[in-house]
Amino acid sequence: MDGLDNFDPHWIWIAIGLALAALELVVPGVYLIWLAAAALATGFLTFVLDLGLAVQISNFVFLALILAFSARRFLRDKPIVGADPLLNKRGSRLIGETALVTQAFEGGTGRIRHGDSEWLARGADVATGERVRIIGHEGAVLLVEPLTLLADEGTAPPASG
Repeated sequence: MDGLDNFDPHWIWIAIGLALAALELVVPGVYLIWLAAAALATGFLTFVLDLGLAVQISNFVFLALILAFSARRFLRDKPIVGADPLLNKRGSRLIGETALVTQAFEGGTGRIRHGDSEWLARGADVATGERVRIIGHEGAVLLVEPLTLLADEGTAPPASG
């Protein structure tokens, strides 16, 4: 005796859909929710139309494909933009800030202090104690320029530190 004979097929599809929706909360990504929606829709259609097993499975497969590719296209055209796009890009957040040279730049490489952190940096040779402006980054190495260049050009340096 099969244990599934006691259950209506639409309840099985609804249980699969709810299990996939619960997994979506645990597993990173946005794919299981579309499979969950397809399983729930299959459960609803099975309840309303009393579909056979082959039609249920093909219905689930087609709905899952349609939902997943539609969502992918929708999210590609209208991506979800966070409130702070530089949240996990600390090097990019520092661009435009000023810093203090803690290890003189010799051969274009030295160390700078910004806030409570010390960073490796590259730029023109500068003595210890000078102030530099962060103009970019390459990985964890900041790219800097001396503030004296900005003063020579008549540009006022930013007041941050």
